[in-house]
Amino acid sequence: MSEISRLRWLCRRGMKELDLVLTGYLDHHYPNVSEGEQAQFRQLLEMQDPELYRLILGKEPEGNEELVKVLQLVRTLAQASG
Repeated sequence: MSEISRLRWLCRRGMKELDLVLTGYLDHHYPNVSEGEQAQFRQLLEMQDPELYRLILGKEPEGNEELVKVLQLVRTLAQASG
């Protein structure tokens, strides 16, 4: 299984809203961002749905600029699709 296929599987969540924004980021941004940002996205995919949902809704993680950058892109996609 390729990395993108594995990540696409991990984007499948218990919440349809999360599925849409995570898959949108994977399709439109993930291939073109730095390895650091890719690692932050993979870290997001390891989180439980409630925590991830709170982050996407606006709770800012402290001290992690790359994670904030990824979250901003994910939020932008969420707003555009909503």
